[in-house]
Amino acid sequence: MSRTAPRLGYKAPVFLLKKLLASLILPPTGLVLLAFAGLAISIRRRRLGLAIVSLALAAIVVLSLRPVAYALNRSLEDAPPLSQQALDRAQAIVILGGGTYPDTPEFGGDMLNAFSLERTHYGVFLQRRSGLPILVTGGSPYGGKAEADLMKEVIERDFRGEVKWVENGSRDTSENARYSAAILGRAHIARIVLVTHAWHMARAVGYFRREGLEVIPAATGFAQRPHADPLDSMPSFEAFKDSNLAVREWIGRLAQSLGAGRAD
Repeated sequence: MSRTAPRLGYKAPVFLLKKLLASLILPPTGLVLLAFAGLAISIRRRRLGLAIVSLALAAIVVLSLRPVAYALNRSLEDAPPLSQQALDRAQAIVILGGGTYPDTPEFGGDMLNAFSLERTHYGVFLQRRSGLPILVTGGSPYGGKAEADLMKEVIERDFRGEVKWVENGSRDTSENARYSAAILGRAHIARIVLVTHAWHMARAVGYFRREGLEVIPAATGFAQRPHADPLDSMPSFEAFKDSNLAVREWIGRLAQSLGAGRAD
């Protein structure tokens, strides 16, 4: 049986403002703006301005290196791979949504992105090993079909799994935890296996434990060590994306530790 959490009130303008500010501050936009600021400063103070531009460009290059991206992501991975013994202690599996691809032409509509598919795949794998019921959680912060609804479709249609609960009203990890805990509480479930990416696990566990749940981490998508190929150590867009993800997550952890963490 599937249950959908009610869409609880949320100040959408505040949510969007936080996302906008994060995009302006974090790389790459933040570093690009820093470089332009350096150029502007160089008109009056040449050495200082050029130093700022050099710093911004150097940061972009460093974050584009695969060994740096690997080190940053590894630094976030606190939870070991899930053991069968730990899985046997759980009462349910909770899978966090990781985003969607809107209006895909090949599928004729919204589809899960790579993060959500990886988490979904692993969650079904764990269900086959344990027989535990699954709760999927994730809303639609920017419109379109909710992540949780798409996850349910993919799990049941493509992976031949079964979803018992659907929470499709949340917009970030904090709300994932709050709304999921409400559903699980009605089902008298207090001990869960939580499926998300290894780099996201520590923050997610913190939110779910704050809601009174006992959480068993089930991380997926661990960072892959760079290959011996010399080209793998050259700056690349893929490495920059991974570094950017890690920087964002570290800032999210800092915000959470200060009691202000709401952004996903």
